[in-house]
Amino acid sequence: MSIESLLTSKVIEAVKECYGIEVETDKIQLQATRKEFAGDLTVVVFPFTRFSKKSPEETGKQLGDYLKEHIDEIRDYNVVKGFLNIEISSAYWLGVLNEVAGDSRYGYRQEKSGHSYMIEYSSPNTNKPLHLGHIRNNLLGWSVSEIQKANGHDVRMVNLVNDRGIHICKSMIAWKKFANGATPASTGRKGDHFVGDYYVRFDQEYKAEIRQLKEGGMEEEEAKKQAPILLEAQEMLRKWEAGEEETVALWRTMNDWVLKGFDETYRLMGVGFDKVYFESQTYKKGRDLVLKGLADGVLYRKETGSVWADLTADGLDHKLLLRDDGTSVYMTQDIGTAYERFNEFAMDEMIYVVGNEQNYHFQVLSLICGKLGFDWAHKIHHLSYGMVELPEGKMKSREGTVVDADDLMQEMIRTARETSQELGKLEGYSEAEAEEVYRKVALGALKYFILKVDPKKTMMFNPKESIDFNGNTGPFIQYTYARIQSILRKAAENGMAVKKTDIHLEISDKEQDLIKLIAKLPAVVKEAGETYSPALLANYSYELAKEFNQFYHDFSILKEENEALRNFRLLLAKECGEAVKNAMGMLGIEMPERM
Repeated sequence: MSIESLLTSKVIEAVKECYGIEVETDKIQLQATRKEFAGDLTVVVFPFTRFSKKSPEETGKQLGDYLKEHIDEIRDYNVVKGFLNIEISSAYWLGVLNEVAGDSRYGYRQEKSGHSYMIEYSSPNTNKPLHLGHIRNNLLGWSVSEIQKANGHDVRMVNLVNDRGIHICKSMIAWKKFANGATPASTGRKGDHFVGDYYVRFDQEYKAEIRQLKEGGMEEEEAKKQAPILLEAQEMLRKWEAGEEETVALWRTMNDWVLKGFDETYRLMGVGFDKVYFESQTYKKGRDLVLKGLADGVLYRKETGSVWADLTADGLDHKLLLRDDGTSVYMTQDIGTAYERFNEFAMDEMIYVVGNEQNYHFQVLSLICGKLGFDWAHKIHHLSYGMVELPEGKMKSREGTVVDADDLMQEMIRTARETSQELGKLEGYSEAEAEEVYRKVALGALKYFILKVDPKKTMMFNPKESIDFNGNTGPFIQYTYARIQSILRKAAENGMAVKKTDIHLEISDKEQDLIKLIAKLPAVVKEAGETYSPALLANYSYELAKEFNQFYHDFSILKEENEALRNFRLLLAKECGEAVKNAMGMLGIEMPERM
C-alpha cells in the first residue's frame, strides 16, 4: 500500500475514533506539502472542524497525535493553520528506493488498463516534404502514444496520408509543364523535396498568371478563379476522380516518390506507425455515407448540386460536404476514414493530433458523424496543439519559406558535432561511435525543446538554444545520465557492487528529497497520460537531473568511506539514471551511455 493510501485510510480511522463520524475516502484532501514547510504530505483539516467543534489548529494536533501513534512511517508532524503537515520517516523512503531498484520498467504500469486508443498523427500531404510544424506533430503523437502505453492502455498509432485533392494536382500539373521528364533519380533529389519544388513552382506560375489577367483588366478575385494553370489543376482533379488512366498513373508515380522520402524522414526522426491509411482509399466511402445521409434527409442539396450539413441548431453554420461537381472535401474524407477505423477496431477513443487551426473541423466531424447515426461519434477527440514559429515569423509551404524537417535535423546533428568537439567530450571515440552520440544528442535536443512546451501553447523554436549543454535542455539531461553511468562504471571497476540499501541508514534531507522525486515518476506518467502532455515528463526529467547534479556536487559517492552509505548513494545514483532514462524514453529521447 502506498503511503498516500495508508494515510488516507488512517485519517478516516482517526476521525471516527476521535469524533465518532465516518467519512468517505473522497472527503480526505491530501496534497504534497508546500516547500516552505517541513513535511512530505499535507492533510487539509478544515472539513473536520465541524465534527471536532475545535479550532483548525487543535483539530490538526489531535489528528496528528493519532496518526503518529498508529503509523510507524510517520516521523513527525506540524500544524500550520488548517493544514496538518506529515513528515515521513527516512526508513520508509529507503524502502521505496529498494522497491524501485527491483523494477527495471519503473514508471510503466505493469497491468493492462482495458482501455484502448487509436492515435492519428503526422497526416502529411504528398505535395511537399515534412517541415518544422510536422516535427511537433510527429513528436507529440509518438510521445502521447508511448505515454498511454506506459499507463497500460492498448494503443494503435496510425497515419493518414493526404494523397489526393487539388493540392496534389497542383504539383502534378507543374511537373507535367516544367519538369521535362526529370525524376528524383535523375536529379539526385530526395523524392518529397523533388515534388515539393513543383508545388512551389505552381504557386509562382499561378501568381504570374493572376498578374497578367489583372493587367488585362480583370478583377483580382475573378483572376484568381480564371488563371489557366488553376483551371488545369481543377480539370486534373476531375480526371483523377473519374479514374482517367494517364492521370492516375502519374499520381501513383509522384506519390511513390514522396512516400519513399517520408519514410527516410520518419526513420531519422525515430517515429513510426502501426498502420498507414490513405485518403485515396477512404474518400469514396465518405462520399457514399454523405449521399446516404442526403437520402435519409439528414443532409441537404443546394440548387447548384453541392451537399451540405445544417449545423445551426448546434450553434455552428452550414458545412459543405460535396462540391457542385460532386468531388469530396476534407470533411467527407475524414467521415469515411473514421467509419473504416471504427469498423476495423473497437477502440474506446480516437485521438487526432492536429494543430489548433483545425479545432472547428473536428468539432464538426464529431457532430456530423452523430447526425449520420454513428454511436462512436462521441469517441472522436482532437488533441489540439499550438503552432511552431520562428524568430522570422510563420512558415508558408507554397512560398517555399518553411523550415524543412530533414534540413533541420541535419543542421542539429552538425551543431551537436561542433559543440561536442569544442567541449572535447568525445575524445577517444571512434568516428562511428562519435557520430552515433552526435545523432542522439541532436535529436534529443530537438525533441526535448519541442516537447517541454505545453502542447496547447504556440512555441518559438530556437535551434541553438535547444542544443545547449546547460539549462533546461535535452543535452543537459543526457549529460547527467552519462555522468551517472560513468560513476557506475568506475564503481564496477573498483569492485563496488550496487545492491539494495539498509533502510535504517541515516541520510540527509537532500538525499531523501531525491528519493521522493524518483518516487513521483508513476504519478507524473499518469497525469501526462490524462492530460496528453509530454511536457510534464520533460520537466520532471529536468528537475530530477538538476537535483541529482546538486547532490553530486554536495556529496561524495565513490570516495565515501562508510560502505553502507556509499552503497546507498550508488543505488540512489543508479535509480536517478533509470528514472530519467525511462521518462525521457517516453519522449522518444535516447540516452547516451557516454558523452
